[in-house]
Formats: sequence, structure tokens, C-alpha cells
Amino acid sequence: MAISAAAASVRCSAVPVAAPTGCRRFDGRSGKLASVRFCGGVSAAQSLRAMAALDSRSESLQSQKMQVMANAGKTDETEVEKKTENYTDTMQQAMGTGLTYRHELGMNYAHVLPDLIVGSCLQTPADVDRLKEAGVVDIEAIINHAKEVDGIEHIRAQIRDFDPYDLRQRLPQVIATLYQATKKNEGTAYVHCTAGLGRAPAVALTYMYWIRGYDLFEANAMLQKVRTCHPKLDSIKAATADLLTGNSKEKVKLAWYRGAAQSVEVAGLDVGWYEVGKYEFKYIVDGNWCTNPDASSTQPNNDGHVNNFIEVKGNKESWDLRQRIMAGDFVLTDEHRQIIKAKLEALAG
Repeated sequence: MAISAAAASVRCSAVPVAAPTGCRRFDGRSGKLASVRFCGGVSAAQSLRAMAALDSRSESLQSQKMQVMANAGKTDETEVEKKTENYTDTMQQAMGTGLTYRHELGMNYAHVLPDLIVGSCLQTPADVDRLKEAGVVDIEAIINHAKEVDGIEHIRAQIRDFDPYDLRQRLPQVIATLYQATKKNEGTAYVHCTAGLGRAPAVALTYMYWIRGYDLFEANAMLQKVRTCHPKLDSIKAATADLLTGNSKEKVKLAWYRGAAQSVEVAGLDVGWYEVGKYEFKYIVDGNWCTNPDASSTQPNNDGHVNNFIEVKGNKESWDLRQRIMAGDFVLTDEHRQIIKAKLEALAG
């Protein structure tokens, strides 16, 4: 399921931003419930690679390391609060949001549809019983207890935290898994990540968009009404375009010609081939974050920050369709959904 992220080669001793690891999970067993979990530690390099704004504030993330606690009982309250504050700070900078996550307050969730729940990670075996009562999981006690509770299946999938590009790449496989589970069962799916504010909402929205027939913005409005969150809609739209256009790739080359430099790094891109789409990034020249005046640049965002960007266009027909999808007013037809479902069924095997 892992698809290596693409990137660009850079002259002047380029150092690619390292890609971290992460994981995510699902649940859905015979006749009853499905639960999806996304989890994994967050490293500084991961935040650099995945950040939405890629602004100069991200420099502080290079020295930041943290791990979300799966079992708060193993640490004192002060340590748990410190780790959740670090997680919230990283999330706010990487996602460009003011949302917060308080792990010490326990599991929280909301019904988006009668049979679709979005929420945060399970922390204790008792949380399994709470989901059972709701009509619907990484520590061994939770996994083992989930096996003991009739009607719950724990399914695991991978998505890196705070990484829009990884989300785009992995959504088809994850939705294929969820689609297969919900077809097999007639129960409730609980889709969750660490905080239930980014990856899990994005998966739920994509499922509603591709499978259940909702318009993307209609689904997001329904979600926001019951749970304030920050799913990456552009990643969902890009994944939709990938499925409908064939997802071709091209090699991209970047270069820095402006004066002498001891080191040139790129934040936001990895080394390799790129799928059709638009990708924003920044240069780090001798430790200083900057854009290249000789390359294409974005307009200032709401915070006044500017990034360089590359566009991989592929053939004209695919590019035109992708532009329509990314524009925001694109409506999936029954034919589009049939194409998507056929590809998802092939992925599920």
C-alpha cells in the first residue's frame, strides 16, 4: 500500500527532506462494526515534508520530536499534557489550523451518518465497549479486547500524519479496504486517527464522495456540523483525479543558480517522479528558508507567505479533467463513480 512520494533533484549538494513513517487502522467485522485507526509518531522531518504553508515558521519544527501516547496510564499527567501540547502545536503549524487535541480527555467522536462515525484514537479496552454501545482499535490490550467483543473487526491502514501528498496517494487503497468491509457487513464504521481532526475526517469524506454519492462540499458541511475538523479537500480532489485520469508520472528537475551556496535543500518535495498535479515547496539555502525568484511562485496566502511551485501536466485531456476536478465545482457522475468503484474493487483484490 505504500507508494513512495516523488520529488525533484536539486543542484548544489541537495539534501532531500526525509519522509517519516506512520500507520493507520480500520475495523469492520461480520454483520456489525468497522473501526479505522490512523496512528504513528510525528518527526520534525515529517512536519517539514507535509506542512501546508511551508513557511519560515517551520524551521522550528526541525528540532521538534514527539510521540503521541497510546496509553496515558504509563506516564504521569504532566508528561501526557506536554506531549499533547507538542502534538497540537505541530498540528496547527503543519495543517494551518487553530484546532487543538487533548489526549488526556479520552476518546471523542461524532456521527456523520447513522452508520459512519469519525473520532479520535481508542486509549483503553473500555473504549471498545463504548463503541459497542454506540452501535459500532495501538496497544495490545485494546487489540485483544476488540477480538473478544463479538461483532468488531480491527483493520489497519497507513497514512502519514500532516502529509497531504501521502494522504492523496494512499486514499484509494484505504477507501478500497473500507468499501470492502462495509459491503461485507451492514454495521457501523468507526473511522479514527490520533486526534480525529485530519486523516480520519478525510477518509470519511472520501468514502461519502466516492461511494455513498454525496457531493464533496455537501459531505464536508455535514461533517463540520457535527465535528469541527480540518480534512485536506485538495488531497481528496487530487486522489479523485488520479483515479479518473490514470495517474501518469513525469520526472521533474529543480536547480538553484543564484550565487554561491554551501548547501541547497528543498522542503515539501522528495526525490523521484511526480504525478500530474501542482506541488508547492520552498528552498533552504545555507539554512535560510526562501523562494527562488527565477522559478514559478504562488500568490501570497492568507498569512502573506509565498512558495515556489511546479506543475506536472501530462496529456492535455487528463490535465483538463484534473483542472475541472480541482476547481471545486466538479460533480461526480454515476459513470465516474462506476469507474472509481471498479478500480477500488481491483485494489481490494
